[in-house]
Amino acid sequence: MSDAQQRIDELVKSNEILLFMKGTASFPQCGFSGRAIQILKACGVDTKSVKTVNVLEDDGIRQGIKEYSNWPTIPQLYIKGEFIGGSDIMMEMYESGELAQTLGKSQA
Repeated sequence: MSDAQQRIDELVKSNEILLFMKGTASFPQCGFSGRAIQILKACGVDTKSVKTVNVLEDDGIRQGIKEYSNWPTIPQLYIKGEFIGGSDIMMEMYESGELAQTLGKSQA
């Protein structure tokens, strides 16, 4: 396992809600990352409680996360160590109520 893969693995296992994204929760650098943050907010998640990793700051993580999850795009959401998906899957899960359930929140 490469150094980047090890760092990713530690992040995934040590954070309840983890979002690999472009930019930060307060300043997303792409529309999909911004949408992911908005979906989490809509589920009642305080974005301060979400660990975000700005993949633009570390190319090893930017490439490594795609291999780690076997998922080609960013953002990527992990809840309790489990890979959930990107913003499209988050939106589908939000609309069905499944994301709020997975997060342990009741949908407003």
